[in-house]
Amino acid sequence: MEAVDVRGRFVWHRLATRDVAGAKKFYSRLVGWKTMPWPLDPAYTVCHADFGPVAGITSMPSDAPAEMASHWMQYIGTRDVDATAEAAVRAGGSVLKPPTDMPGAGRYAVLRDPQGATFAIINPENPRDEVMGMPTMGSFSWHELATTDNEAAFAFYSGLFGWDAIARMDMGPIGIYLTFGWKGQQRGGMYIKPADAPMPPNWLPYAFVPDADKAFAWATSNGAREMIKPMEVPGGSRIAAFMDPAGAAFAINSPAPSAVGAPKEKAPAKVKTAVAPKATPKPKAKAKPKAKAKPKAKAKPKAKARQAAKPAAKKQVARKAARKTARKVSRKPARRAPMKKAKKGARRKK
Repeated sequence: MEAVDVRGRFVWHRLATRDVAGAKKFYSRLVGWKTMPWPLDPAYTVCHADFGPVAGITSMPSDAPAEMASHWMQYIGTRDVDATAEAAVRAGGSVLKPPTDMPGAGRYAVLRDPQGATFAIINPENPRDEVMGMPTMGSFSWHELATTDNEAAFAFYSGLFGWDAIARMDMGPIGIYLTFGWKGQQRGGMYIKPADAPMPPNWLPYAFVPDADKAFAWATSNGAREMIKPMEVPGGSRIAAFMDPAGAAFAINSPAPSAVGAPKEKAPAKVKTAVAPKATPKPKAKAKPKAKAKPKAKAKPKAKARQAAKPAAKKQVARKAARKTARKVSRKPARRAPMKKAKKGARRKK
């Protein structure tokens, strides 16, 4: 069987938090994930979407600095973790955790890019095929890098994972937004973070939800702190971002209304109702042949038969009339003859 190509794909996501129990409840409600302990390590919580596992939740390492906030880590696929780590160092990056094997998960390492953003690389043991096109609900649909130099950052990651620059768009205050991907499939974007932004360069994951506005409203009313209010982005989809109750940055996005048949897009239903009145006369048009086949059409032969019978009836009437006339004619001379003879005889007597 051909091996699944994982190079450059965001194949896993992990949340390191200071409140595991709270995170499980929060993200289960927010994204719809089902959480359960990992059989190989019950302390590690696995988040499942309808199509399978997508992320993990762990407690913050005991040796982590007190000032380190809860955070999400992105794991990017590679078939050679050691070689990729070495290439990252040569390109100006650094290794935070050297290549290590994790039974049941694969070989991984934690790196930092030249601008200071942290990410992980992994050669997963049981990877799934990449789903092209629209993301599945509950999956991670976008990955965004806020950095100090997006062109330099793109050159670094492109050299490691073969990413393509799909588009560069001027976003005004934040400058050029560089969209990257692979084989035409968009995977995320990079932009230069504002100078006054408190956070260092970082990766921000986006989870795909049915309604970003509703999800944001729920999150902010349940302990999350607002980062980006719900807004529409090019293409019509909606996004929002916040800090979860434990301080980890997280983002959500939902599809454009036209992609899911939201109430705003009821044009198809209107088209059907508009066409329906035009279609109703069709039965009447079909009924016309039936009207032609009414008894009137059958009555024509009868009319012809009556017309054909009229001459015969006229002949019979004529014959009767002739007989009557003949009778009258034959009777009249018989009555008159004696009268004439009598008159003659009377005259002779005189």
